[in-house]
Amino acid sequence: MGRWEPNARGRLAKAALELYGELGYEQTTVAEIAKRAGLTERTFFRHYADKREVLFDGSSTLQELFATAVAEAPKSVAPIDAMMAGLEAISTAFDGRREHSRRRQAVIVANAELRERELIKLASMSTALADALRRRGVAEPAARLTAEAGIAVFKVGFELWLMAPEEREMAQLMRESLAELRAVTAHG
Repeated sequence: MGRWEPNARGRLAKAALELYGELGYEQTTVAEIAKRAGLTERTFFRHYADKREVLFDGSSTLQELFATAVAEAPKSVAPIDAMMAGLEAISTAFDGRREHSRRRQAVIVANAELRERELIKLASMSTALADALRRRGVAEPAARLTAEAGIAVFKVGFELWLMAPEEREMAQLMRESLAELRAVTAHG
């Protein structure tokens, strides 16, 4: 594949994920990623700040989708139901990406630096969700508690989706995870 071929960003992401799976994240270099993609290191750095960012590309878009859906949920719904609207919205971003998500998650789980980066991204997402809830008129500490609950539901639902032996709809797993959270808090 020549350097002039389209979709350099996608080719780099695909090459990186393949190499992280084959060699390990730590052992993979930017030069190897660029070579596998048929591109130069310079092109890599035009698209990504470093080799970590290949795995977290799109997280700001996901965060924006989540927070926007929460902010735009009907004003009549409870904060936790607005959070569910956000969870359903971001579930659509994962349609057809289960195998990719599994491979990505395996790389992250195997590396402490990447696990830390994932936690930072989730904390940023929680902050954005709390801001969206405050714009809806939800007071503190309810806004932060609801945002953190939403992140917990996302993490559990996402893990269930990845681990399910059969293909399941992510949004359904998010609804089931939220129902479990409601059940454990209702009996306290």
